[in-house]
Amino acid sequence: MATEERTRPEAAEQDVVALLMQQHGDIRNLFDEVEASTGDARRDAFRRLVRFLAVHETAEEEVVHPLARRAIEGGEEVVAERLREENEAKQMLVRLEEMDPQAPEFATAFAALRVDVEAHARAEERYEFTQLRRVSEPGRLAALARAVKAAEATAPTRPHPGVESGAENVALGPLAAVADRARDAIRRAMGKDG
Repeated sequence: MATEERTRPEAAEQDVVALLMQQHGDIRNLFDEVEASTGDARRDAFRRLVRFLAVHETAEEEVVHPLARRAIEGGEEVVAERLREENEAKQMLVRLEEMDPQAPEFATAFAALRVDVEAHARAEERYEFTQLRRVSEPGRLAALARAVKAAEATAPTRPHPGVESGAENVALGPLAAVADRARDAIRRAMGKDG
């Protein structure tokens, strides 16, 4: 569902800022879906959220953060803080994947993750995306949107804490992506995934 939203026809003409802000909305909707569901539906919604976040963050780490680091005022500091937040979210996602989605501790940890992820998205939008739009030509922003989509097509589908830089993603991402996508296929074949 949410993965299909990323490839809507109208998204094809967007610049990278519009694309990523749309995805931030999709992420909020997935958080809502997890919170509103129970049983297998909650487990499936959570798996979709994990996949979406992993793919989304990898693309940002490979395409957007390197440009922001160079192009925006205070870019090194802005990106360093976003990468720290992304690492923390990945660590929490790994812990949540090991929990029963019906357990009270899952709900507590999930609520904390949501607060952190939404704060992270707001910080990206305010400190990174706004400045990128201001310093980049429209054609460059559209090319970056295409680059994000290409990165998403081969991104790992699970969180990998400690792999937050573009260089790390390029070096380790393809191996992780193959393993993650094989795991996803096995899970689907066994009827364990939405």
